[in-house]
Amino acid sequence: MAQVVLGEDENIESALRRFKRKVSRAGIFSDMRKNRHFETPIEKRKRKTLARHKQRRWGSKR
Repeated sequence: MAQVVLGEDENIESALRRFKRKVSRAGIFSDMRKNRHFETPIEKRKRKTLARHKQRRWGSKR
């Protein structure tokens, strides 16, 4: 769980930026997207094979 404590004389904008950075580093958004709806085993398999193919394509160019 991401948590940000406001310091003295700290404005809301900077605290919000820190909070967004913590949330993105913790991987909360990606986890939320992943668990948004139920995924059948076939859909999961398709998604993983597509991810593997993408990774191979991008990995070979380096």
